[in-house]
Amino acid sequence: MKPTAALLALSLVSTAAAAAPLPPEPAAALTRQLEAIMHDPAMPLPGLSVVAIRAGEIVYSRQLGSKRLATGTAPARPMDADTMFRIASISKLVTAIGAMKLVEQGRLALDADVSGYLGYRLRNPHFPDRPITLRMLMTHTSSLRDEGGFKWDPAVDLREVLVPGGRRYGKGEAWSAKAAPGAFFEYVNFNSGIIATVMERAGGERFDRLMRKLVFDPMGLKAGFYLADFAPAGIDDVATLYRKREKDGEEKWDPNGPWIAQSDDFGAAPPAAPPGLEQYVTGTNGTLFGPQGSLRISAGELAAIMLMLMNEGRHGDRQILQPETVATMLSRQWTLGGKGANGSGDSDNFRGLYHAWGLGNQHFLDVSTVKEGRASGDRLVEGGGFKGVGHLGWSWGLNALFVFDPQTKDGMIYVSSGVGANPELQPGRFSSESRFQERITDALYRGAIRPH
Repeated sequence: MKPTAALLALSLVSTAAAAAPLPPEPAAALTRQLEAIMHDPAMPLPGLSVVAIRAGEIVYSRQLGSKRLATGTAPARPMDADTMFRIASISKLVTAIGAMKLVEQGRLALDADVSGYLGYRLRNPHFPDRPITLRMLMTHTSSLRDEGGFKWDPAVDLREVLVPGGRRYGKGEAWSAKAAPGAFFEYVNFNSGIIATVMERAGGERFDRLMRKLVFDPMGLKAGFYLADFAPAGIDDVATLYRKREKDGEEKWDPNGPWIAQSDDFGAAPPAAPPGLEQYVTGTNGTLFGPQGSLRISAGELAAIMLMLMNEGRHGDRQILQPETVATMLSRQWTLGGKGANGSGDSDNFRGLYHAWGLGNQHFLDVSTVKEGRASGDRLVEGGGFKGVGHLGWSWGLNALFVFDPQTKDGMIYVSSGVGANPELQPGRFSSESRFQERITDALYRGAIRPH
């Protein structure tokens, strides 16, 4: 039987990974626990894919539920090892890997003024003497904001959005009027769009193709930022994302109602290229390919990326990144309330979730506080005990986590393809996350990484 692409990706990383799986009884118990979480009436999930890594080896991997729910004309399609997801903000971490490869090659520099790459002067007009660097973009300290938007069609040159007087500049909402570049952390999607545009200018190719050349092809991954690059069989592997609420900002949830497709509903219609893509000028608008959130990738391929980073940039017999590049990428750049590499530590830390950041990755410090009955913090397991680096992803109903400890080489990945109730109404007990997210990570940790 021909092995799946996801299994090939995993086997290339470590032939020892299959030698130390979770024993059958604990594995079955963990599977039952995850199934119970997935079928909880308070927060049903249409599908769930997970991977647990202990001491650098994959010890547990499961796919539960459906990648595409039944319709009046088609049966449900079960989740499998090849199922890819529009992985939301975990895309940012993968984008950062591509950017660091260009840094390693000498085509980009972390602390250079990105104006030199873009071909025009990029400045926050409120702080015109402060250059903006790739490091600032990768650590969310650039002073850019999402209020003016963060994704545009192929005809738009971002210069029109960013430079005063541009026809899409508007009221200048892309820029903070209060925080100078390097002085304040605020999680911003637009940063990734600028990073992708800078990468295009330095690499001479469209962002989606550049990422394939720099990361995906060398690792043998089928992942990609542009669906038209996938064969029809690849499109069939992409999970539909669901919620039990309408799309387009409608806040009315109906937990007893039907699942409503939010993204990648390719059972209904195939993906279409953005109108005008053939006229796109490389290096003008990297937001087009969704570097902040539109990567399609499987949980197994995310595990291959995690193991590559754990193993100092090595994937099988190939060195994807040099060890010093990985160390730089994962090094602490900003800490809440302390002096980071790029600022004072001041922050909009999203209800206590963000406490530290590397280059394109969050540092989870195991912080947990409770105030007025509401928990907050970046803690991943009840009672604490797990610190790591990685990224969260939430959008279109998808909820995902990619996190690992570089010292112990323990890691967890989960991807839920939808939510059946409003997560905001189900707060966590020990973190800023929702309760169902806490339950998944706690189950993976106690069931596979630190089993009793």
